Amino acid sequence: MREVILILAEIVNIFHELIWGISNSLGLNLTDKELHFWVIGILGIIGLLFVDLVFHAISKWSITAISFLFTFAVVLVFVFAVEIQQRNTGAGNMEFADAAYSILGFLAFCIVYLLFKGIGSLIKQP
Repeated sequence: MREVILILAEIVNIFHELIWGISNSLGLNLTDKELHFWVIGILGIIGLLFVDLVFHAISKWSITAISFLFTFAVVLVFVFAVEIQQRNTGAGNMEFADAAYSILGFLAFCIVYLLFKGIGSLIKQP
């Protein structure tokens, strides 16, 4: 778990250093807050463009797939938040295995849901 967080932090740090270097070479001398504005703004718009393309393609196939992807993203954030909270409070251990099992639980319940949904669709067909 710690390794995943460190990798994500390193990606943000790379963009942070790149934008900081560019801003300094242009003489902008951005504050830390302004730098955060630019780093997260740029990473966020890149993410939005990617997700928008993917979701438009998927929407032609299934709205349930979009619902799954959105919920999966929320579950990932929630799982990471729980693991980080366990580390901060000492209420448990921050472990990647815990996060993996949490996500597997979500996926297992999704499979059961989709099976029931598929069976329901087959029963309703004339």
